[in-house]
Amino acid sequence: MCMNAVKKNTNITLAGFLITFLGAVLFSTKAIIVKLAFAGTSVDALTLLTIRMIFSCPFYLVAAWLASRGDDVKPITQKQWWYIIILGIFGYYLSSLFDFVGLQYVSAGLERLILFLYPTFAVLINAFAFRQGVSRQQVWALVLTYTGIGLAFFGELQLDIENPHFYFGSFLIFLCAITYSVYIAGSGEVIPKVGATRFTAYAMLAAAGGIFIHFIVAGNYAALKNSSGTWGYGVLLAIIATVIPSFLISNGMKRIGSNNVAIISSIGPVSTIMQAHWILGEKIFFEQIVGTVLVVIGVLLIGWKKSKVNE
Repeated sequence: MCMNAVKKNTNITLAGFLITFLGAVLFSTKAIIVKLAFAGTSVDALTLLTIRMIFSCPFYLVAAWLASRGDDVKPITQKQWWYIIILGIFGYYLSSLFDFVGLQYVSAGLERLILFLYPTFAVLINAFAFRQGVSRQQVWALVLTYTGIGLAFFGELQLDIENPHFYFGSFLIFLCAITYSVYIAGSGEVIPKVGATRFTAYAMLAAAGGIFIHFIVAGNYAALKNSSGTWGYGVLLAIIATVIPSFLISNGMKRIGSNNVAIISSIGPVSTIMQAHWILGEKIFFEQIVGTVLVVIGVLLIGWKKSKVNE
C-alpha cells in the first residue's frame, strides 16, 4: 500500500474498536502476572522476561511461516526488514526490559498509569514525523484520558512516595512509555506494507533475539535453572499477556490506524487498577475513581459513532 492508504485508514469501525479494546485489556494483565511472579518467587526481571519469550517464540515462528505462504505475498524489502527489527527491539525488548525492572519498585497501578503516557508520544510522532493529522475527536479523547490518568497518578504518588526506589522505578516505566510509543507510531506505517501478522511475528522474534542475547551476555544461567516456580507465570505472560494481545493490537492498527489504537488502549490503566485491587490487594482511592471515569469517557468518545461502522 502507498502512504496515502495509511493516512486514510483512520475511521473507527466496531470490529476495530472491540479488537483493540480486548487487546488492551489482555495486555494490562502483564503487570499483575509480573508482580505475582516477583512476590511468589525469587526470579529477577531479565530471567522472567527470557522465560516469557521462550514460550512466546514458537507461536510467532508458526505465525511468521503461515503469513509468508502464498503466491500473492509480497517479499519484504531490506529497508522494511530494518524497520521491523528496530521497531521490535524498541517495542518488545527495550520497553519490556524497562517495564519488568521498573515493576520491581512501583505498584502495578502506577506502572500502567505512567506507561500510558505513550499514546501522547505516539500521536505526536505520527503528527510530526509522518504528518498524520490529529482530529478534533482525538484531541478531546486525549484531553479526557490524560486528565484522568494525571489525577490517578497524583493520588498514587501520595501512597508510594516513601518507597526509596520510587523515582527510579517510575523513570524506568517512563522510558518504557517512550520506547513503546516509537513501536506504535512506526508500526502504523509498516503494517499496511507487510501485513499485520507478518509484522507482529517478525518484530516479536527480533525482540526475542535481543532478549536472548542479553541473557547470554549477562551469564545468569543458574537463575534460569533455579526458577522452576516461574514457568507457570512465564506461560501466562506468553499466551495471555503477549501473544494474543500483540496480534489483536496489530490487527486493530490495520483496521483503524495507530492513533486510534493508542487512544482506545487508554482503557489499560483502568483494567490494571481494578485487577491490582482484586488480585494484589492494592488500594483504590478517590483520585483513581475520578481518573477512571474520565478515562472511560475518553475511550467511549473515540468509539462512539456507531453510525459510521463499515463492517
